[in-house]
Amino acid sequence: MNMRTLSPIDRLIDELDHSLRTLYGTPYTTARPDPAEGFEEAQLSDAERALAGDLLRVDHAGEVSAQGLYRGQALTARDAQTRAQMAQSALEENDHLQWCEARLDALGTHKSLLGPFWYWGSYGIGACAGLLGDRWSLGFIDETEQQVVRHLSDHLDRLPAEDHKSRAVLEQMREDETHHAHKARAAGGATLPWPARKLMHAVSRVMTTAASRI
Repeated sequence: MNMRTLSPIDRLIDELDHSLRTLYGTPYTTARPDPAEGFEEAQLSDAERALAGDLLRVDHAGEVSAQGLYRGQALTARDAQTRAQMAQSALEENDHLQWCEARLDALGTHKSLLGPFWYWGSYGIGACAGLLGDRWSLGFIDETEQQVVRHLSDHLDRLPAEDHKSRAVLEQMREDETHHAHKARAAGGATLPWPARKLMHAVSRVMTTAASRI
């Protein structure tokens, strides 16, 4: 059977569909079980609940950004295998997206209202990274995921000790992000220059602050 070649309009519709699923609908996932399912909901104080909600809101915004990044990078990737690797990682990131959203609902708080900005801003950054070539694009993934791992470790340190559900989610996310970084490096990702790494860190700080408040 002949495979249909997608037109530019088809691709645009596909990208819009993916963004809407990410931001407002039900994204495609690997169907892995939610790590939080094995734990009872903790009795948190109002302050602890607010803190956990703020942390998970930032983490959810990070997963929205991850979808934009991976889609943008896949759009401009040269190699089919690189695109396939990005697609698999993005699918696993969608697991994180659903897990974080479930925790936000349970904690009685909301997602960041800046979701479209996180998604499409990251999409543009990802597409630009892809234009530099697959080696640099994979290096960008490696550095991004390393920074995310450090960020999740900080959140795990700050999370209320009794919130075992949120902790289980963040621990699995950290494990997955570490794996994504290793895959990108093993696939030939280049080490980004120091100024690029510092700029990425600064942008991440701005996003973290904004997402926790809005």
